[in-house]
Amino acid sequence: MDNLSDTLKKLKITAVDQTEDSLEGCLDCLLQALAQNNTETSEKMQGSGILQLFASLLTPQSPCTAKVANIIAEVAKNEFMRIPCVDAGLISPLVQLLNSKDQEVLLQTGRALGNICYDSHEGRSAVGQAGGAQVVVDHLRSLCSITDPANEKLLTVFCGMLMNYSNENDSLQAQLINMGVIPTLVKLLGIHCHNAALTEMCLVAFGNLAELESSKEQFASTNIAEELVKLFKKQIEHDKREMIFEVLAPLAENDAIKLQLVEAGLVECLLEIVQQKVDSDKEDDIAELKTASDLMVLLLLGDESMQKLFEGGKGNVFQRVLSWIPSNNHQLQLAGALAIANFARNDGNCIHMVENGIVERLMDLLDRHVENGNVTVQHAALSALRNLAIPVVNKAKMLSAGVTGAVLKFLKSEMPPVQFKLLGTLRMLIDAQAEAAEQLGKNVQLVERLVEWCEAKDHAGVMGESNRLLSALIRHSKSKDVIKTIVQSGGIKHLVTMATSEHVIMQNEALVALALIAALELGTAEKDLESAKLVQILHRLLTDERSAPEIKYNSMVLTCALMGSESLHKEVQDLAFLDVVSKLRSHENKSVAQQASLTEQRLTVES
Repeated sequence: MDNLSDTLKKLKITAVDQTEDSLEGCLDCLLQALAQNNTETSEKMQGSGILQLFASLLTPQSPCTAKVANIIAEVAKNEFMRIPCVDAGLISPLVQLLNSKDQEVLLQTGRALGNICYDSHEGRSAVGQAGGAQVVVDHLRSLCSITDPANEKLLTVFCGMLMNYSNENDSLQAQLINMGVIPTLVKLLGIHCHNAALTEMCLVAFGNLAELESSKEQFASTNIAEELVKLFKKQIEHDKREMIFEVLAPLAENDAIKLQLVEAGLVECLLEIVQQKVDSDKEDDIAELKTASDLMVLLLLGDESMQKLFEGGKGNVFQRVLSWIPSNNHQLQLAGALAIANFARNDGNCIHMVENGIVERLMDLLDRHVENGNVTVQHAALSALRNLAIPVVNKAKMLSAGVTGAVLKFLKSEMPPVQFKLLGTLRMLIDAQAEAAEQLGKNVQLVERLVEWCEAKDHAGVMGESNRLLSALIRHSKSKDVIKTIVQSGGIKHLVTMATSEHVIMQNEALVALALIAALELGTAEKDLESAKLVQILHRLLTDERSAPEIKYNSMVLTCALMGSESLHKEVQDLAFLDVVSKLRSHENKSVAQQASLTEQRLTVES
């Protein structure tokens, strides 16, 4: 290290005189010292103030320029040296050197700038201001097609420099995207796919850029899908495939790219991985099975890609996914159920799947997960059943297959996601199915659980679905017994509260259910309606200008139905409903105006 001190002193003198031979000797000594102990040598260099002299040595004419850039690249491997490099004014001359025709100068300059940018806000900022990123993007574009090893090494360094420049920085990534780096990188991948280092660098770049929403459109206009699938098919190593997966997942969030990936044959690759890894208990294989099956489900979230893979229910992919459901592998059961839920996004697919026995498979799967079951599998299977129950023709078939019984086994569940899907499935099944609605509405255990969940303030989704199912039981059954069960279980107050929901659809469902209660079982429900302050709420809904026309209409229908109760009738009189209703006779909505006239007559007669 004493030699190092001498070298630094000598370098200061020769840097000023610029005598080439002795300068080159000093630079070689420095490189040697850095190779032996980078950190210590860098600290000494910083202390000696030599960095400031380097700016003057970075001239295109000097034969030592590449060595100086190499030294800067080496010292900038240390985090503590990056800001000193910026402060020493090295960025501008380095960026100037990017215009050099000398390949070694370009290589070392790219390394130096890349290392200075690594995890350094100051480094990135200085490189950006000096226009370094744009020059490197232009170089990548112009050198893209040259395949000799020296050029590929340079391209790898330039890609790395851009990654260090923009890593985890949205605005700098957006800047690179605006410079048109994406089509260039995709082209690079296609031309240089035989070069492992460059391929890897492209994948890292894609992984960074693909997280940005604005990148997806640019990616979709290239042949990225084709290139990635081609590359994927060649890989045998787990790590390499993992790298490609990390790019595919964010890209596959875009519907256009989903379709491109399907057309490029990604699905066949994924199915093959599943088949190879399904029985393995190696950690890497389990991880890859999960990644492949998750990606498969993601591809099915696009309408076009999903329909292409469904192929009228005859497709190989659909058949393979079906075979995952009875599997003993939880990950495959989960992916299979989620895939079915995604296929079940239009009536035609749902009808075909129910006709072909999918419901029984899903019920068998649920059965295997009742006691201490896997919550994600329960949630996925219930999601699939809920979607399948949407077409009218499927409801009766699913009811006769015993779906309600299978679903009710999960009433005990304490997991909100499972509760939410359970409620949604039952609500879909009983839509316009009077007999099923009555049967469920008389099930005290179910109704009591619904009333309990109506108070699940921490889980708005569960709370909303419970209210909607309570209302649906009444609306679709129109049964006195159902109303009595709901009154006895304490459900009335929740329906009254639901009438004040911020969602018009829920307000409406509540008002219609309450009107049926008032028409069929007013005596039974009277006390609960009073203590829930229904009349005050109706008054508020009718006077509030923001209430939707259908809310005003149904509020008046309900008000008329309450006239049969002496105590509620008195409340209506005390709140001067007549004045409010008579104003609504001139409402712009015809149905509201008509109902206002009828309600006014009713109130006048009753008073």
